Amino acid sequence: MSASAPESIVRTQGLTKIVQSGGDPLTILDNVSLSVNAGESVAIVGASGSGKTTLLGLIAGLDVPTAGEVWLRGRALHSLNEDSRARLRQEMLGFVFQSFQLLPALTALENVMLPLELAGAPQPERTARDWLTKVGLRPRAHHYPRQLSGGEQQRVAIARAFSGAPALLLADEPTGNLDTATGREIADLMFELNRANGTTLLLVTHDAGLAARCQRQISLADGRVIDDAARNWRPT
Repeated sequence: MSASAPESIVRTQGLTKIVQSGGDPLTILDNVSLSVNAGESVAIVGASGSGKTTLLGLIAGLDVPTAGEVWLRGRALHSLNEDSRARLRQEMLGFVFQSFQLLPALTALENVMLPLELAGAPQPERTARDWLTKVGLRPRAHHYPRQLSGGEQQRVAIARAFSGAPALLLADEPTGNLDTATGREIADLMFELNRANGTTLLLVTHDAGLAARCQRQISLADGRVIDDAARNWRPT
């Protein structure tokens, strides 16, 4: 008996995004079709302006494509209204951004707790404290973002992203605002937690070393997929 096919957690078909620029149409993504299986770690790479962040936003349902479709675990985003897309994001996605995206008026603990409270999760404070411990920041739980270093802020963001047990982690240049040594520590932490929790990772990066830690790399140029292959991969 043959083994069952891997479960596709993300699938896009003909994904296209066109915006108006100075009155003229500008194609940011052009007919992008891809599939990501549950448990994979995939880097999306390409030069600035190649469409990487736009692709991530469309996959997350944060933006609407001009043409084409996105499915998350078999659910078609085009069939959902804005509220339903938000619920789906809450149920299955975690986000890590280059700019951390912490709320400045909330402490580290409160930043991690907030999405848990919004989702109606049981014991949000306990869960948030547990995750701050996992990222090495329990002693900083009551500090505000302005009192934390960039690396510490990104650790809070990682704790927040994983606290809701997401099936899919979307990371957009997660080490882009950090120095080399701190960026390496953050990457180590993110990959370690991703592996330990069986999460699927979709990572946008211009860092070749970071991309090489993923099982697969999807290369974009001028909004098109020009390469999609497993390469130079080693378990991390």
